[in-house]
Amino acid sequence: MKFFIDTANVDEIREAASLGLLDGVTTNPTLMAKEADKGKTFRQILEEICELVDGPISAEAVSLDFEGIMREARELAAIHKNIVVKIPAIPEGLKAVKALKEEGIRTNVTLIFSPTQALMAAKAGATFVSPFVGRLDDVSSGGMDMVAQIVRIFENYRFETEVLVASVRHPMHVLDAALMGAHVVTMPYKVLMQLFKHPLTDVGIERFLKDWEKVKK
Repeated sequence: MKFFIDTANVDEIREAASLGLLDGVTTNPTLMAKEADKGKTFRQILEEICELVDGPISAEAVSLDFEGIMREARELAAIHKNIVVKIPAIPEGLKAVKALKEEGIRTNVTLIFSPTQALMAAKAGATFVSPFVGRLDDVSSGGMDMVAQIVRIFENYRFETEVLVASVRHPMHVLDAALMGAHVVTMPYKVLMQLFKHPLTDVGIERFLKDWEKVKK
């Protein structure tokens, strides 16, 4: 399973990349706005990220009409070969996904909240689909149940589109996604760090260090 980090913070991306675990990055307008407040432009942020990570970098188009999405997608794709254009799961968006595939531009259909949305995106030719599990959990609906259904559908019909689990809130989302066979999980830096944590690991390190102090004497 591929690990992406869901952030536009260059320091977090640099640290995650240093672990040797990072396969890509996802961003969105909210994450970009946080970094823009620090004086960086949208393009500068993307260029910095592309220098750090040699993998898919998702950048979002914000237009809601076909022509606007196509214009933004071409501009984004021109920034770097690793850019993948995020497009919302709406009719105009899927029209653009189909047209962009014909131009060789990769896409990530975002804001997926149902298996049928993912199915339509795959049929349109999306490179990735991003089911938002945490937001579904927030409204008492099973986010990971949706992922399981999408994975099953894609296996049934052998779609090349990859399932990119998004809106991840905690390590159990990552574990469940791996058990279901999702291709990618994108997570905040905090969740990536939580994957390392286990109380028995901490206890074991503490005990070894105490015993080492005895040996040194």
